[in-house]
Amino acid sequence: MAGGRAPARRRAVLAAVITLILLASVSFLLSATATSSSATTAANSPASRLAVVQRHAEDHAAVLAAYTAHARHLSALSASQTDAFLSISSRLSALASRLSVSTVGALEKEVKAQVKRARSLAGGAKEAFDTQSKIQKLSDTVFAVGQQLLRARRAGVLNARIAAWSTPKSLHCLAMRLLEARLANASSIPDDPPAPPPELSDPELYHYAVFSDNVLAVSVVVASAARAAAEPSRHVFHVVTAPMYLPAFRVWFARRPPPLGARVQLLSVSDFPFLNASYSPVMRQVEEGNRDVAMLDYLRFYLPEMFPALRRVVLLEDDVVVQRDLAGLWRVDMGAGAVNAALHTCFGGFRRYGKYLNFSDPVVQGSFSPRACAWSYGVNVFDLQAWRREQCTEQFHRFMEMNENGTLWDPASVLPVGLMTFYGKTKPLDRSWHVMGLGYNPHIRPEDISGAAVIHFNGNMKPWLDVAFNQYKHLWTKYVDTEMEFLTLCNFGL
Repeated sequence: MAGGRAPARRRAVLAAVITLILLASVSFLLSATATSSSATTAANSPASRLAVVQRHAEDHAAVLAAYTAHARHLSALSASQTDAFLSISSRLSALASRLSVSTVGALEKEVKAQVKRARSLAGGAKEAFDTQSKIQKLSDTVFAVGQQLLRARRAGVLNARIAAWSTPKSLHCLAMRLLEARLANASSIPDDPPAPPPELSDPELYHYAVFSDNVLAVSVVVASAARAAAEPSRHVFHVVTAPMYLPAFRVWFARRPPPLGARVQLLSVSDFPFLNASYSPVMRQVEEGNRDVAMLDYLRFYLPEMFPALRRVVLLEDDVVVQRDLAGLWRVDMGAGAVNAALHTCFGGFRRYGKYLNFSDPVVQGSFSPRACAWSYGVNVFDLQAWRREQCTEQFHRFMEMNENGTLWDPASVLPVGLMTFYGKTKPLDRSWHVMGLGYNPHIRPEDISGAAVIHFNGNMKPWLDVAFNQYKHLWTKYVDTEMEFLTLCNFGL
């Protein structure tokens, strides 16, 4: 019984505790609700709402102030960058307007012109240096040869020895090699060639006369003229040389005939019996030992007697190169009384008769004008019929006899007596036929050279010498037959 009442008592106590807990919970909840309701009521009051709004406004105002300050900083930085950008843009626009395509072209042209000028100055300086070196070398050579000639004359050495000293060793070597070749092949190159064919005297052909002992130079004259000719087979070259060089010429032209059908007649003084001391003052003076009279140079005054069948002959020096067909020279109108057509060389007071003749002599003073215009040898058209009619050879003989003591002109030059012989009988030749100075003048205009029918290496700097001007030498060497083996053996610097 007692055991039955104990569980019931425990249940009653437990129920009472739970009830108390529930009552406490309800009381707490009701209290909390009342508090919350009271707080809500307080928060909804006007003063509370104003405080909240004011606080929020102040917080956002602070944030906006911060952003405003940042924006001002960015604005100042942006303005600075904008100013910089505008300045750079303005400068670039200015440059763009100045450096237009045309301006760049002009600047480029100016730069190229300056570069070209600089190169020209450098080239001119180098050329001047080279030229001065060559002139000095030539001067030393001339001085040495002059000393040798002086000693030779004092010792009574023969003229042939003197001539040998004044000729480059390579040319002597070439002549000796050709003579050796002739001796080795005597049967193929006879001493007495057959009689010349009749066309060599045909006056309807184009005839040239060349007086020289330089076989290489003559070969260039013939080759260049033949290659420039429209009808090479109508051109005949009469080459007159000293007897000692004639065999060498025969060997050269036997091995290397003129190109394109042109013809060559090789002659020496012995082929003209009228050239003797009783007829020619030149031959007499040479035989008497007048070393200033070069026989080959003075033989040009006997053209009518040498070629009696011809009506017109063109005289070419051995230091010329032909660049254009010369057939037109046979159509040059010589006019009444003209014997010679040649390039006149007087420019202002330059190269007039007073330069070449002794006008203190009464004979010269009474017969010629010192202001008369001089002309040049190199390319000369001679009307042989007018020559014969005017008896020019006879006048030449009189002048040679008058100048036997060398008082009227320097007998070492053949031009003064030509000026006297053909005084008033020389027609000016158009300048396009003959350009001179390639042997002494380094400043000839290229257009003058390219437009000339004949270019003339007159002067001391001959194209076959080491002292030749480099800018002109190729105009001559391109006509040299470099396959001729003797040129290599004789050390020609081609």
